[in-house]
Amino acid sequence: MTQHVLIIDDDLRLADMVKQYLERSGYTCEHAESGEAGLAAIQSRAPDAVLLDLMLPSIDGLEVCRRIRALQPPAHQLPILMLTAKGDPMDRIVGLEMGADDYLPKPFEPREMLARLRAILRRQHHPSGTTDADSAALVFGTLVIDPDAREVRVKGKLVDLTSYQFDVLMAMAQRAGRVLSRDQIMESVRGKELEAFDRSIDVHIGRIRQAIEEDTKAPKRILTVRGVGYVFARQQD
Repeated sequence: MTQHVLIIDDDLRLADMVKQYLERSGYTCEHAESGEAGLAAIQSRAPDAVLLDLMLPSIDGLEVCRRIRALQPPAHQLPILMLTAKGDPMDRIVGLEMGADDYLPKPFEPREMLARLRAILRRQHHPSGTTDADSAALVFGTLVIDPDAREVRVKGKLVDLTSYQFDVLMAMAQRAGRVLSRDQIMESVRGKELEAFDRSIDVHIGRIRQAIEEDTKAPKRILTVRGVGYVFARQQD
C-alpha cells in the first residue's frame, strides 16, 4: 500500500521539490502552506508521516507538533520529521522535546530526507528489534511494555510516548541491566545508515523519564552512568 506523506511548509518551491522527489520514490504527497491547514488535513485524512517546517506563519512548527501529539489516538503517534532552517542545536532539542521523531536541518540533500523519512516510517510500522519471539509484554514491577500494542503502562495507566521514544525504551528494556552508550541506543533504533545529533538521545530519555519515573530527579528505572551512557534497571518496583 502506498504511504501518504503530508508536507507542512510555507516555502512553496521547496515543498514542490520535496513532493516531486517523494512521489518519484513511490509515495503520495499532500502539501499544506500553514500549520492550520496542516492540522485540518490531518483531521480530514491522517497521513502516514508528516514533514513539518519549524518556521511557519501564524502558528509555528513547534505548536503544530504539540497539537498533533495532543490529538486522539492513533493520530497522536504520527511520525514527524521536523525541518529546521536554523542550524542552532537548541532548535533541534526543542523540536524533539515537543515530540518530533527526528529533525533535518535546511538545506538538506533529498536522499538524506528520504532516508530519515523511511526510518521513522519503518519504526512506526515495523518496530526495529522486535520479532515474533520477543513480542510478549515486558514487565518491570509496575511498568509494562507491550510491543504488539506499542503501549506503555505504569501502575495500569497508559503513558504517552512518541513512536521514537517507545523504540528507545524498548531497545533499553530488551537489554535491561546492560550499560549502553548513546551511540549504541541510537544505532539500535535508527540503524547505522543515519547519523544523529549526539545529544538528542538525552532529550528523548528525559521525556521517557517524565512518563515512567515517579521522580525524574531521582530516577529508578533509567539510570545515568556518567561518562558512558544509560542503563535500564533490571529490578524495579
